[in-house]
Amino acid sequence: MFIQFEETPNPNTLKFLPGLQVLSSGTRDYQTIEDAGKSKLAQSLFHLEDIAGVFLGFDFISVTKAEGGDWELLKPHVLGVIMEHFASGLPAVEDDTPAEAANVEDMDELSLQIKELVDTRVKPSVAMDGGNIEFIRFEEGIAYLRLEGACSGCPSASVTLKSGVENMLKHYIPEVIRVEATNG
Repeated sequence: MFIQFEETPNPNTLKFLPGLQVLSSGTRDYQTIEDAGKSKLAQSLFHLEDIAGVFLGFDFISVTKAEGGDWELLKPHVLGVIMEHFASGLPAVEDDTPAEAANVEDMDELSLQIKELVDTRVKPSVAMDGGNIEFIRFEEGIAYLRLEGACSGCPSASVTLKSGVENMLKHYIPEVIRVEATNG
């Protein structure tokens, strides 16, 4: 098995590409070993020293190191854990059912439009950088979005959110006054 890796805009996060499907649908974002309960892969990665986050996408794994961690020392261990996990034949997540998504049936028309724009115009480029963006809600002119994976804690994420995503949403949906990152 040959695993490629890519740098992301977040200097603390690397994107690992095992060359096969990691999840059948959705994404998973783990910030602690306790969060990773159903993912043996994420649990194994958290057992490495200086791992601060694991994000699973369709065909990639983004791993975030703790401040002060050294990628030159960590990278071979992360590659080894990923290789060993996929060689075992185990799934990345025991129950591969995606977390609850926003219920589109409960959304008003503006929320549906914002979600569609985020899903079709923003999410693909964010995934290329090892992350994810989710529409959470729209209230009083503010679109609340959750950043995950390499995007969470990335120094350039707030600039991208404000100058890129916010400007695009304002252009297509004048009711959008601003965009805010949220945890839930």
